[in-house]
Amino acid sequence: MAQLPSIVSGEGGLSRYLEEIRRFPMLQPQEEYMLAKRYAEHQDAKAAHKLVTSHLRLVAKIAMGYRGYGLPIGEVISEGNVGLMQAVKKFEPERGFRLATYAMWWIKASIQEYILRSWSLVKMGTTANQKRLFFNLRKLKGKIQALDEGDLKPHQVTEIATKLNVSEAEVVSMNRRLSGDASLNAPIRATEGESGEWQDWLVDDHDSAEEILVEQDELDNRRRMLAGALNVLNEREKRIFEARRLSEEPVTLEELSAEFDISRERVRQIEVRAFEKVQQAVMAAAQKQASALRTIDA
Repeated sequence: MAQLPSIVSGEGGLSRYLEEIRRFPMLQPQEEYMLAKRYAEHQDAKAAHKLVTSHLRLVAKIAMGYRGYGLPIGEVISEGNVGLMQAVKKFEPERGFRLATYAMWWIKASIQEYILRSWSLVKMGTTANQKRLFFNLRKLKGKIQALDEGDLKPHQVTEIATKLNVSEAEVVSMNRRLSGDASLNAPIRATEGESGEWQDWLVDDHDSAEEILVEQDELDNRRRMLAGALNVLNEREKRIFEARRLSEEPVTLEELSAEFDISRERVRQIEVRAFEKVQQAVMAAAQKQASALRTIDA
């Protein structure tokens, strides 16, 4: 794979990097599919490079959400790029989903693992609940209007500890360590001439790395069941179902009506029937899977 654009430290270097990655064109669904197939079947390095570079803006966007942890944003983006490359290697285009949807989980997991490795207060033996506290404390403080520097009030400590299932002592300790790193209201200069405070860049609604991996496993399982369920459809039903229900930009009834030379109402009927057939197939697969698990447990 050809070398990716380099990220030079400092705001100027970051701005140049962001400007450079904007030059890579976004891929149309069919082009992305063909490139992914070429890489999956032939290990075509040029195809992989094009897939990666077309999604660098997605990595930068996600990385900006983690700017509140005091780590060099260039390194955060680099870690996200590693996750993106892993996603490209694992991506299976036949499942009918866009690469961006799949890669998002790999990017977030890679960035969060980097943050956990980089902060000395988070050790390898830290529990999942403590990691959840690390990533969500600031967000919860914002929700309960506790953004002032210094210790939390007793009732605030109790509320956060209850929501995250950790001890009150852990909440107090983590808050002191995080507050010691940088004030939430410290001004920063954002990209493209914008300005703001650290709290403007805090991660929003991101799960812990463990939760992301669990969700990824569940998502992969659902995708496998959906891919299998699509086999119950004939070619016309499959085309209409994918175009109307699985596409990021659904095809209009008018377009499909012209494609198959049938009425819009007929297209709608086929779509509804296809959805019902897929739904039944997925439910049957889920029941079969649950039955198999019960057998193993027994």
